[in-house]
Amino acid sequence: MKIFIAGATGVLGQRLIRQFTARGHSVVGLVRGAKGEETVRAAGGKPRQADLFDAESLAKAADGCDTVIHAATAIPTKRKTAPADWAMNDRIRRKGTRCLTEAAAKIGAKNYLQQSIVWVARPKDETAFDEDSPVVPDPGVQSAIDAEEIAREAGAAEGFMTVILRGGFFYDSDSAHTRMLADAVRKREMPIFGAGDAAWAMIHTDDAASAYVAVAEHAKNGVWHVVDNELVTVRDFLETLAARLGAPRPRRLPVWLARWLAGEQAVAYFTKSTRTTNARLRRDFGWAPRYPTYREGFDQILAAWNAESSSNAAAKAAGK
Repeated sequence: MKIFIAGATGVLGQRLIRQFTARGHSVVGLVRGAKGEETVRAAGGKPRQADLFDAESLAKAADGCDTVIHAATAIPTKRKTAPADWAMNDRIRRKGTRCLTEAAAKIGAKNYLQQSIVWVARPKDETAFDEDSPVVPDPGVQSAIDAEEIAREAGAAEGFMTVILRGGFFYDSDSAHTRMLADAVRKREMPIFGAGDAAWAMIHTDDAASAYVAVAEHAKNGVWHVVDNELVTVRDFLETLAARLGAPRPRRLPVWLARWLAGEQAVAYFTKSTRTTNARLRRDFGWAPRYPTYREGFDQILAAWNAESSSNAAAKAAGK
């Protein structure tokens, strides 16, 4: 396959390039400048500059590709966010999806893969759900719901396969969000809100990328949830991370106070359950995560961080 990736310079995008090229596929990565070109080349892809909000420039950049992947995001890294902080991410989901599907149609692509999030279908009562569950309108996820609909409508109208891959909570050794969370845990600045019994569906970003590869190689229309094999409570996740980091056990914070200090969005993130599974993805594509639970994922992350620290220390010593 020849694959065009929007979001190629991100933590997921770089993994997609490496994993697709490792399997013999050719990858073109959307970039905006010289730094992005270096990142895509280093991962093994061919960079092409274009504007995600301009279908014509996207079509020119993606010309000759048979598979188009929308993995672009602009997730805020602030600890306390306001709706305005999500404006660019919402635009990427809505206008970016519209332009990218238009480009896919213009170049005659066979397959289109859309990144989404599992909590678009999380029931209000936080009970278990799957790919057949209806989406639940909510301002916080509405742009993801809209992006899914835009992609499906374009695929139906233009005749390309439309794949919706809804990811769980991403984590890995190099993303700003994981590093920020670990830093807060080390400083005991990441408390457990309330009882901490909300259940999360996690996914290591390496495994998210492998799911895209597995699905792209045998693409068909549909929705799949990309999560690992085991739900984990927020309490267990944070306490285990603290223990692995050698940090003090996280404090507890009443939910009412957390709302005032961290904001409604952060409280919702850490107190709502996302009870879904990867059963359909495993069944339909024979996919399985390399890191079946957060525990194995932590092993990889801590090993990567330790290696990074050793490398930095050696470089510093050599420079003296």
